[in-house]
Amino acid sequence: MAEMILFLGLMAGIYMAWNIGANDIANGMASPVAAKAITLRQAVLIGGILDFIGATFIGSHVTATLSKGILNAEYITDPQVMSVGLLAALMASAFWVFVATWKQLPVSTTHAIVGAIVGFGMVAGGMSAVKWGKILPIVLSWLISPVFAGLLAYLFFVFIRRQILMKPRLFVEALRWTPFFAGATILIVMLSLLTKTPLGDQLGFDANTSVGVSVFLTVSLGFGAKRWMAKTVRKVEEEGVEEIFRRLQVFTACYVSLAHGANDVANAIGPVAGIYAIYKLGAIPQTTEVPIFLLAGGGLFIAIGVFTWGYRVIETIGHKITVLNNSRGFSVDFGTATSVLIASKLGLPVSTTHAAVGAVIGVGLAGGLSAVDFKMVWKITFYWVITLPLAAFPTIIIYKILEAIFL
Repeated sequence: MAEMILFLGLMAGIYMAWNIGANDIANGMASPVAAKAITLRQAVLIGGILDFIGATFIGSHVTATLSKGILNAEYITDPQVMSVGLLAALMASAFWVFVATWKQLPVSTTHAIVGAIVGFGMVAGGMSAVKWGKILPIVLSWLISPVFAGLLAYLFFVFIRRQILMKPRLFVEALRWTPFFAGATILIVMLSLLTKTPLGDQLGFDANTSVGVSVFLTVSLGFGAKRWMAKTVRKVEEEGVEEIFRRLQVFTACYVSLAHGANDVANAIGPVAGIYAIYKLGAIPQTTEVPIFLLAGGGLFIAIGVFTWGYRVIETIGHKITVLNNSRGFSVDFGTATSVLIASKLGLPVSTTHAAVGAVIGVGLAGGLSAVDFKMVWKITFYWVITLPLAAFPTIIIYKILEAIFL
């Protein structure tokens, strides 16, 4: 029986990873595709490769088997019950993300797995088995993520418009500001990769060293980017400005995909690692080392999800909310990446998906209310709100079926 649960857990983890790739690739790649910085084919290729690298080499190697402390361990002590519950949660959350991707709507895969874990906790240990205090911050993040990212993207684009696009010699102004834009982007990337991350720990960097290295690279590469842009951008004025932002936007989009693979692989592999640890130990560990082959497998199937179905949600975020060009798209990616970085360092639970949508809306609002398709915005918001319950209730049903079979 234990072998069968492990096998089904691996299959469910693969299915969840595939769905994560299909739905979440739009977080980083929708705006550059919409702004024609890269083609759709290039987006899924770049996104798939970087998601795999992020998941395998930067993804966390230690994951809490009780999904970030959502369940009270004393209420569920039977290892077999925990394995079956994690399996049910994976199946239900993966199916919900599949439905959302089929409807071409971006949802939070993190919130899907959390909702599923809550459903398992309620049916296996009662209402007291769930740490409800952990759920409130998740609900608040429905507001925190899109509003914070939207505000940043809005302010950033307004700054670009006033300092560059409304100037008489806008190409010269764009070159003058390139070290700032490139440097800010590089700073976000380096701080994300080096501070409080497995990569930073492996390099032996403390917080001060990470910041110092990040600032050094920011200054040197920022001014290097200006010299490179001045030599290689052949167009001038408005077309030249968009060409500068096109190159910067590709870089920020790559960062979002890399970070996504590192952060969200746990949504698929965390429960699988829990099932695997229980299978090996015969008990419920509070934390478990995630084997590299599980991280690599998760990254591989996230990449396959990107390659096979990633285009669906890209179309919604990139084309159905507002019109994006390169300067707007760069503002979207910068707002998304910056808000997620700041929030994660402050310990606030935010969704990259929600941040990306909020940033697109924020940039759209810079062009007036009529520039945003609010009918699509409300539809997306509705799917956000129902993600938790629509992952929780199917988990209860699936758990009862698996309980009858295995327990």
